[in-house]
Amino acid sequence: MKVELSVVIITFNEERNIERCLISVKDIADEIIVLDSFSTDKTEEICNKYKVRFFQHKFDGHIQQKNRAITYSNNNYILSLDADEEVSSELNKSIIAIKENCNADGYFFNRLNNYCGKWIKHTSWYPDKKLRLWDKTKGEWGGENPHDKFIMQANTIQRYLKGDLKHYSYNSITEHVEQANKFSGIAANTIFEKGNKSNFVKVLFKPYWKFFREYFFKLGFLDGFYGLVISVIMSYEVFLKYTKLYLKYKNKNS
Repeated sequence: MKVELSVVIITFNEERNIERCLISVKDIADEIIVLDSFSTDKTEEICNKYKVRFFQHKFDGHIQQKNRAITYSNNNYILSLDADEEVSSELNKSIIAIKENCNADGYFFNRLNNYCGKWIKHTSWYPDKKLRLWDKTKGEWGGENPHDKFIMQANTIQRYLKGDLKHYSYNSITEHVEQANKFSGIAANTIFEKGNKSNFVKVLFKPYWKFFREYFFKLGFLDGFYGLVISVIMSYEVFLKYTKLYLKYKNKNS
């Protein structure tokens, strides 16, 4: 079955990344949709160079914004990207092939992360499989903010595509630390709203387990210095998440 493809991207102040992303999909997209959260930089100006259908809506959560973005698409098949991602040439070819002969409801592929200029081949960052190309009528975005994921309906067909989705994650360690602080707060709020609790055991041991898993089980040490840095900061984010959650309940009951 031949299909047309809508590329859907959410943005906020992405002038550093968005052009690279748009260039990588211009040959595979039948339309490109950007849902922006009222950027104050040149994001919109850059998008207008590439025949993008540009919309704006106040950001109210990653899951909410991504589900909203796909409602603007004219096609059922969606390739959902973040502005700091780029479709590799091999993945580009794979997508062109399935557009001509689509035989699944959803397609997943590996994401390769660039960290401070180095491609990370280990930890849970690779192969980091992502389901990003799918029939929008067969599922929706879910998970827990900020770690969203597209959830397909039962009995849908999913297949693997060759080629990496390149992700330009952080330009500096400082950026990563700041994001860990931000994401840990969002995650703690999400868990708190669901009624889940934290305690001293979780605060103490979950970060240690996270580091051990990433650095040793997931072979982070093979990525050298940055493998160590990533494993430590991921552990730090877990520590922050459960500490913030613990304090929320303590303040609630005080």
